[in-house]
Amino acid sequence: MFEVKGLSASYGLHRALDGVGLEVGEHEAVVMLGANGAGKTTMLKVIAGLLPCGSAARIRLAGEDLHALPARQRVEAGIALVPEGRGIFGELTVRENLALGAYPRRARARQAENLDRVLALFPRLAERLPQTVRTMSGGEQQMVAIARALMSAPRLLLLDEPSLGLAPLMCNELFRSLRQVRSSGVSILLVEQNARRSLAIANRGYLLENGRIAGEGSAAQLLDDPAVQAAYLGGVAAS
Repeated sequence: MFEVKGLSASYGLHRALDGVGLEVGEHEAVVMLGANGAGKTTMLKVIAGLLPCGSAARIRLAGEDLHALPARQRVEAGIALVPEGRGIFGELTVRENLALGAYPRRARARQAENLDRVLALFPRLAERLPQTVRTMSGGEQQMVAIARALMSAPRLLLLDEPSLGLAPLMCNELFRSLRQVRSSGVSILLVEQNARRSLAIANRGYLLENGRIAGEGSAAQLLDDPAVQAAYLGGVAAS
């Protein structure tokens, strides 16, 4: 469904990504694991059209070539990014943030239907539609960010460190919600510091090191890999 090949990106003389390739299938959740500075956020920004990439790169969604498209047209094609830090409008209400998510043409005709679907995924938000977002907890704000992205009716949802800074109980609720998002038919490409929890909801995963793909496998294979356990799971085998 989604395919990237030969993805490269630089910041000045620093090569942040070097020939990255990956795939995300229909209704699939894929996690990207890597140390800080490995290039994970850069990869999501390039896919979303927020950063340029090399001319040889190939970015395709459902057969459509996205390489030359600006960010707004990639949203119209079906890609939505939830960035690290959420990027929500704190002075607006939950309802207003969600309405902004439905701005793309692909989502306008089904705004009411999408809102019902999003509130079914995040019932806590249904109780807080009139609430100003800045008055909500960090976990609730993250739900708003993900729900707003889903209001654009994406085929592929990009998530950058969604559990960062959340309390354990909110992490549990977040990952339950992400599992439901995948079950609803939206494919997910997830960058996440909590490797064990992200692999538990993913189908497959990739390892990114120094801007290059260093390994890949099913979620179960990666959980059982001693190198992955040592680097990302605290050196303890998954039970």
